[in-house]
Amino acid sequence: MFLFLFAIAGFSTNKAVAQVSINVNIGSQPLWGPVGYDYVDYYYLPEIESYYYVPERQFIYLSNGNWIFSAGVPPRYRGYDLYRGYKVVINSPQPYRYFNTHKVKYAKYRSNHSQRAIKYSKSPKYRVVKGHSGGGNKGNFKASGNSGAKGHGNGKGGGNGKGKGKH
Repeated sequence: MFLFLFAIAGFSTNKAVAQVSINVNIGSQPLWGPVGYDYVDYYYLPEIESYYYVPERQFIYLSNGNWIFSAGVPPRYRGYDLYRGYKVVINSPQPYRYFNTHKVKYAKYRSNHSQRAIKYSKSPKYRVVKGHSGGGNKGNFKASGNSGAKGHGNGKGGGNGKGKGKH
């Protein structure tokens, strides 16, 4: 009986099957997002101490002790150039709960303008992003408060596909 059970156990052993889960949301990322990421939940923008939630296309920022969820950047940063500012990718739920940590940890990126924006990437994988130019003109995109992040810079603005830049 023991041998019989041992033989059955040997034949019915499950082999480990590797499962690969690939999440891609390139088409959802804003044109001003940094290249190099196939999936992004949130960006933390150190210069304006705000978050951007990619799936909902919302900026999240602290105002008078309350978290504000808005289509635009905080009003005091209306002219902020989203294409130039550094973006830290954070793929964890509700990262703004750790704002005090992020504020200190990412302060060193406040004046860092070294990231290349999706809009200017020549990589074919970003052509699925609405408004991607395939590496065309470098315009400036300046966000505008809570009015839906319309561009006000020179060149071709575009924001997250909702705004229009002035040429």
